[in-house]
Amino acid sequence: MLKPSLIDPIVKIALKEDIGSKDITSSAVLPAQLTVKAAIIFKQKAVLCGVEVAERAFRLIDENLRFLPVAKDGERIESGREAAYIEGRAVSILAAERTALNFISRLSGVATKTGEFVDKIKHTAAKIMDTRKTTPGLRRLEKYAVITGGGVNHRLGLYDQVLIKDNHLRILRKTPLVDITERARRGVLKHTVIGIEVKNLMEFKEALKSRVDYILLDNMPVETVREAVALRQKAGVKVPLEVSGGINLENVTAYAELGVDRISVGALTHGATSIDVALDIVG
Repeated sequence: MLKPSLIDPIVKIALKEDIGSKDITSSAVLPAQLTVKAAIIFKQKAVLCGVEVAERAFRLIDENLRFLPVAKDGERIESGREAAYIEGRAVSILAAERTALNFISRLSGVATKTGEFVDKIKHTAAKIMDTRKTTPGLRRLEKYAVITGGGVNHRLGLYDQVLIKDNHLRILRKTPLVDITERARRGVLKHTVIGIEVKNLMEFKEALKSRVDYILLDNMPVETVREAVALRQKAGVKVPLEVSGGINLENVTAYAELGVDRISVGALTHGATSIDVALDIVG
């Protein structure tokens, strides 16, 4: 569940962006106290996400609006299905309409895309994870949508985990990987998760000697990842392996079946297509 303290600042920015000083159309043509009933209706099959965010959009405009959800986040709904009903002043409902729909459409798109990847590998032990390739300002909401779709969150940002990436290694190219990881271990709090990204088997072999919590195999073909899994087994090391880079719905199953632990997919967020959702006046 998302807390209003997290949702409200984001929604307020979106409402201000859309409404500005006021909705000049509705205020000009609609009686101020006219009440109506409306429904949020999905126009395509999807994993629903963002009901609470949509509700906050309406309530921040008018706390007297009645918002009745009839489906829950994470529910797989068919085209034509209602997600919620709203009752109250028409001018308030129309003022919040586009902002509410934009959020529920975007977040349902992320949840739906995540669900597609999760379904592809559900027969394996691997987990689908997101990345930091999120829409600026919407990271917490989009990562919530990933969870809603059955995925797992990676680090939230640069502040909560260490991930030594390719650019770090390029800058420190004359320093052994073991020394780099030890420097990281000394520079953070005791229980901070530390990962390292490697791009070939030579770097991977070095990473196996390091005290890291996981190794990210970046942009490696299936055959190379298979070799890495075998090398881990031969070394008797239990460090989790993550694959990332170029992962799509066509190849994700092949990677998962190799025995990797995690698969991070930027497309869950940056490649998700918004779901077609509408608000219809029904009474």
